[in-house]
Amino acid sequence: MPPLRRHQLAHLCPAGWSEVLSRPWDATARDCLRHWAQRRLPLVVTRQLAGPDVPADAVALGLPAPLAWERRRIAVQVPRTAVAWLDEFPPATDVLRLLRGRTRARLQSLLDGLASLQTLARVYGSHGWQLLTGHRYLHEHSDLDLWIAVDGEAQADAVALHLQSCAPEKPRVDGELIFIDGAAIAWQEWASWRAGRTRSVLVKRLNGAALEHDGVTGPTEWAHAA
Repeated sequence: MPPLRRHQLAHLCPAGWSEVLSRPWDATARDCLRHWAQRRLPLVVTRQLAGPDVPADAVALGLPAPLAWERRRIAVQVPRTAVAWLDEFPPATDVLRLLRGRTRARLQSLLDGLASLQTLARVYGSHGWQLLTGHRYLHEHSDLDLWIAVDGEAQADAVALHLQSCAPEKPRVDGELIFIDGAAIAWQEWASWRAGRTRSVLVKRLNGAALEHDGVTGPTEWAHAA
């Protein structure tokens, strides 16, 4: 199996689903997981766990359930052999199918600008899961979550500036800048940090998150490696 990354989608093999469903879930979680297994829907790679009680081959996954299952957040840990293949959330342009009118037009302009910056953008969160599953995730206050691949500080700055200037008020555009080494930073936090409005920034990685304190020029350990 290739290296894991946050926001990857993981499809379980039949034996993997069978083992997951044999566990002592409550009725709501079991019903949701059974539906996921029957429809061959994916789980998502989450922060990986560590410790003496965690098997070396364990993969931590999550299922953010739709409204039909009370928006439950179900955590699942499986061996690597249970993962049949890894996939990705839909391209950000797919979200246009869920929008109408002026909001759709403004978002189209925002996505066109991201494409001109030669970035790869995907949609996750409620919009991404509704696209993937067909189930109802969206509500009046749902944010639009994008993860945007960037190759270093300059491109991250350009993306954040574009989002600040073009993002519609509704839905609110949230999400992360993803650097080549897998480090992820919320784009609003990156913009504030680079402008000197904050002295640290939260960097999320596959195995956890930590504050970086490197001034306003970018954390050299990963930004220059990106």
